[in-house]
Amino acid sequence: MDINIKRNNLIYPYFVMEGKGKKQGVRSFPGVFRFSLDKLLKDVARARQLGLGKILLFGIPPKKDGQGSYAYSRDNIVARAARGIKKEFKDLTVITDVCLCAYTTHGHCGVLEEDSRQIDLKRTLASLADTALSHAAAGADYVAPSAMVEGQVFAIKKALVEEGFNKTKIMGYSAKFASNFYGPFREAANSSPKFGDRSAYQLAFSNSGPAMKKIASDIKAGADIVMVKPALAYLDIIKQASGSFHAPLAAYNVSGEYAMVKLGAKLGLWNEQKAVFEIITAIRRAGADLVITYHAKDIAKWLEE
Repeated sequence: MDINIKRNNLIYPYFVMEGKGKKQGVRSFPGVFRFSLDKLLKDVARARQLGLGKILLFGIPPKKDGQGSYAYSRDNIVARAARGIKKEFKDLTVITDVCLCAYTTHGHCGVLEEDSRQIDLKRTLASLADTALSHAAAGADYVAPSAMVEGQVFAIKKALVEEGFNKTKIMGYSAKFASNFYGPFREAANSSPKFGDRSAYQLAFSNSGPAMKKIASDIKAGADIVMVKPALAYLDIIKQASGSFHAPLAAYNVSGEYAMVKLGAKLGLWNEQKAVFEIITAIRRAGADLVITYHAKDIAKWLEE
């Protein structure tokens, strides 16, 4: 079987939370867990043994408020996780998600205007920049703004340069669509919006034009890697982006896509390994240089067989 997948093409996402000795499963997300930092370090060690060299960190806050202030608070859980991981695994590429949705009581990706349900652009950009700075100070190799707020890459790039974090790179969630495939992730991160949806700032799935404009804008603003999310339902967008831009391209094989494969395999509808290789090969064939996938550890094991 000709499989165009290598371990260095893969990024494995982790959920990290406060506490000790914790490894929590998620009902809709088979095989994926929330880890306290001590348990996370042990699992990262196993991922390294499997040959994986890139991870993406998401934080689960102990408390929320309307501004999502824990995301950029001193010594937040993502910053501590990045610091601990880089101390033990210096050659591991650590990417940190920069968003507010999991940290706000309303579940949206930014700070809201007073007495309004609209995103306050100025305050949100400042909060995202502060979050990115806390991760950079902890040793993150990449910060990954995912809020889809206009100007987020530029604001973060400016803050990083001004504070002397010139080596910290940016992976932009450039073409992030308002998708139905985010459900298991939102359960894991407890990040579902408490009112409305995110269609006001995520891209409509029916239109590819804005995706190319968003990618071009992120590259101009200083993104080192750009992304299409989700992956499987947007192979055409990946293909178009890979042919239009020279920046490294990531694609996010998201939680709902992952869960479909896992649940289908459990029901005996298909062979899980073959289905995963077919899907990830298609994403790579469409032009993705990197694939963010919850299948990464399984793939690494299967590549040894």
